Amino acid sequence: MQAHEQACCGSATDGSRRSLLKSAIGVAAFAAVGGVPWLLPGLAQAAALSKEQRDAMTPDQVIAMLKEGNERFRAGKMQGHDYLAQKRASAGGQYPAAVILSCIDSRAPAEIILDAGIGDTFNARIAGNIANDDLLGSLEFACALAGSKLVLVMGHTACGAIKGAIDNAKLGNLTGLLDKIKPGVAATQFSGERTSKNDAFVDAVAATNVRQTVEDIRRRSDVLAGMEKDGKIKIVGSMYHLAGGKVEFYA
Repeated sequence: MQAHEQACCGSATDGSRRSLLKSAIGVAAFAAVGGVPWLLPGLAQAAALSKEQRDAMTPDQVIAMLKEGNERFRAGKMQGHDYLAQKRASAGGQYPAAVILSCIDSRAPAEIILDAGIGDTFNARIAGNIANDDLLGSLEFACALAGSKLVLVMGHTACGAIKGAIDNAKLGNLTGLLDKIKPGVAATQFSGERTSKNDAFVDAVAATNVRQTVEDIRRRSDVLAGMEKDGKIKIVGSMYHLAGGKVEFYA
């Protein structure tokens, strides 16, 4: 396996040299044009995000980076990620720019639909993209200790957890999880049929649930709310549309 990896991707030393070169180029490009290194074509495909690159970015630039990644995904022009090189580059440390709280739905893998590589984002997944105590602790770790600049809550259309909450479904431990979504059902203003069979209502509740999760994070985490107030991070909601593949950002 080692011989095969070296034959395909070069030695670990060669890979490290290439990664260091790409990082150096990225930092220079960032300083020269005031932009986001990830947005320069072909730059970061074989290297994980460096601390210098991540720390130089603002929360708004991280949002722009993720939007650009989603556009590449939708256009079928995703970066040619060298995951073995990214694995080697990130083995000694990680510097993700964002932490994404999303649903476990198999059709909504955040890293893929945002065209991110190994070491680029923290990813927390739970049915209905809610924020319980353990997930709040994970988000705090990602931002306060590991340096991420963005908390992105990502819901999606046609969400099964949302439908379960609308239907008052009960099943073991899932019952308690769905109870955390039900306030979003009641809070959703909708003039049509308020059932899980109405796709428009399901998606409206999903959007409400995302916004409520964002507010829950601010309300229940003094750590993250304080960081956002100081301009160190942003907490933003979004919705992934299964039809078309667009991630709609609420910011």
